[in-house]
Amino acid sequence: MIEQHFLTFSAYKLAQLSGRIQDCLGRLSIDQVWMRNNDNENSVGNLVLHLCGNVGQWIGSGVGGKPDTRERDAEFAARGNIQPSELSAQLDATVAEAAGIIRNLPHARLSEKISIQGYDVTLMEAIYHVVEHFSQHTGQIIFATKLLTGQDLGYHKHLNQPKHSETTP
Repeated sequence: MIEQHFLTFSAYKLAQLSGRIQDCLGRLSIDQVWMRNNDNENSVGNLVLHLCGNVGQWIGSGVGGKPDTRERDAEFAARGNIQPSELSAQLDATVAEAAGIIRNLPHARLSEKISIQGYDVTLMEAIYHVVEHFSQHTGQIIFATKLLTGQDLGYHKHLNQPKHSETTP
């Protein structure tokens, strides 16, 4: 069924992207995680907190029915007071919970309407929004990590092999 494929792939994609962010956090010092060139930029740490808040609000609360405890302004106000390992653990817990909610969502609920942040969306649209939003910020974090470390992170090196085992990009 296409509905199950959508749910399974959405949960998989969040976990895959979370793993890449966690890899980036492991490569960066605390100073690099919280570095900003100016107040108009977000640090890697801010982006991780923002993703945790977004996923928790849209999936945990909006799709899963948990209370909405998000403090969005705090995600961007943080300035270096959280270790990379703590950010990684928070992201891991947030994504694991969201992936579970997504994987176990009854197909019939995908067309159910909810309101999140003033947006009236279906549960399918909420899930799609979260995966797309998570992907955009993962790209920013990967770019920042490459810029700060000068390293090739190797996420696509398998494409240079005669036959690669990764099944989705």
